[in-house]
Amino acid sequence: MKLDEAVRINHHLLDACAALDRARMAIAGLGKAERIKLEESFYGIVGALENELLQPIYEQYPDLEPPKSDREPYAYICELTWDEVKLPPGVTEQQFDEIIFSVMKPTWRKTSMMVTYVMNRCKELGLAIEGEVIAARLKVLSDSDRIEGIGDLRSWLHSEVRLKD
Repeated sequence: MKLDEAVRINHHLLDACAALDRARMAIAGLGKAERIKLEESFYGIVGALENELLQPIYEQYPDLEPPKSDREPYAYICELTWDEVKLPPGVTEQQFDEIIFSVMKPTWRKTSMMVTYVMNRCKELGLAIEGEVIAARLKVLSDSDRIEGIGDLRSWLHSEVRLKD
């Protein structure tokens, strides 16, 4: 592929990424059952676009790749499950949930942002609770339908949470 072809294709693919991001937000407005039904296919398409179309272009023409500062800095992934968590002494699940709910809003927020907000609130209260523990609890709250979540909540930058309407 020639450079001018790569530039043109890259431009169109980046437009597609922007359109998919708008579609992701539209999917977020659907009911939970509809969102779950669409999410697996949606993230498969996004992954294919990034890994099978954009990455080969960037391997051939590295200068076309957007600067790291224009992209998400880290792909936070949490493999910790709630049954592996041990809360600090004196903190119950109910108390921890109250802390989480105290910083949540009914608008969609990236899971990474919510983890940060909850972690900051825990620090204010003198609790040393790590982000992985918070993310594991957010997943449980979403799975039990106490909050709404879209995407794989283990992937903090590719998922969002909000209070239920």
